[in-house]
Amino acid sequence: MRTQFHDLPAASAGTTRRLRSLHFGRGESGRKAYLQAALHADEVPPLLVAQALIERLAKLDAVGAIPGEIVLVPMANPIGLAQDLQGSALGRFDLGTGVNFNRQFRHLTPTLIQRLDGRLGPDAAHNARAIRHCSHELLAAWQPTTETEALKRLLQMLAHDAELVLDLHCDNQAVMHLYAGTAQTDAFAPLAAYLGAQALLTSEVSGDEPFDESVGRVWWELAAHFGERFPIDPLGCLAATVELRGETDVGYDLAEHDADALLAFLQHLGHVDGSAPAAAPACAATPLEGVEPVTAPVAGIVVFAKAPGDWVEAGELVAEIIDPLTDEITALHATVTGRCFARTARRYATRGMRLAKIAGARPYRSGKLLSM
Repeated sequence: MRTQFHDLPAASAGTTRRLRSLHFGRGESGRKAYLQAALHADEVPPLLVAQALIERLAKLDAVGAIPGEIVLVPMANPIGLAQDLQGSALGRFDLGTGVNFNRQFRHLTPTLIQRLDGRLGPDAAHNARAIRHCSHELLAAWQPTTETEALKRLLQMLAHDAELVLDLHCDNQAVMHLYAGTAQTDAFAPLAAYLGAQALLTSEVSGDEPFDESVGRVWWELAAHFGERFPIDPLGCLAATVELRGETDVGYDLAEHDADALLAFLQHLGHVDGSAPAAAPACAATPLEGVEPVTAPVAGIVVFAKAPGDWVEAGELVAEIIDPLTDEITALHATVTGRCFARTARRYATRGMRLAKIAGARPYRSGKLLSM
């Protein structure tokens, strides 16, 4: 195992922050997998899963069982981790700008199309190398103006040349679920099975440039653009966001289960030597455009009728909101049929607040599909 420390530019006089990346493997296959934990720094379950992964990957590395390179960033956001306000962790948004730490990564495709002119040919392996080389050039030329931009650039630089990228998160209250590109749905079905995911949510473009799309999306977009002129593998980088249940689902048993599932997927793809175990899928993939965000039309006390993991039929009661000023009760019913995979931990809603998410099978939404 090799450890690297990456210094971020100081946001204020007398302060510095560092990122740690751990590098495992023989480096002989030329293939790379990249995993990072807690880009939303107030999401603790990924941090513990990363600790379990370190122990397992170190043992595998010691016996030479990692033919290529596996990079693990066990704590991806030192900026957000320090944002504690009177006992409340505020690790989702950059307090300096209000921007979500998992939004506004660089979308490289338009510039790559221009930069790759004259560099592609009839060999898919050559084209993959050219794409990674040009991506590196573009990211190296990025001049961040803030500490948070420098963090995003660093994370994208660490991941852009990987064949597999997994961004480990969790939701507020939730069951295990994943987000992936539509073009990569079949490739991530085994991971969903290993993890026991109850929702695999797919989209072509989810909006606002989250981290996983910044490294995975370019491949299916370039493959579509260049068509049959030049062979480009749309699965050149498999990239997904893994939501490790809810914020309080922190325990050694869960972390060890999840680390073993992630290792099984690494083995399935050949990033770790050996035969991967078989696993039965726990869910079918559904479009992110089909997710119903159950939203509060009024403010008040929230009483849920459905919990994460419940199957919900269209028309069923999901929650009630009680107005403490008028005693009026507003019932919220599902408009789609599917799995309730997440809900808020708050029990007092403000008007317009998202309360729960249901994975419907029929796409009906468009635009920005992710929550803030």
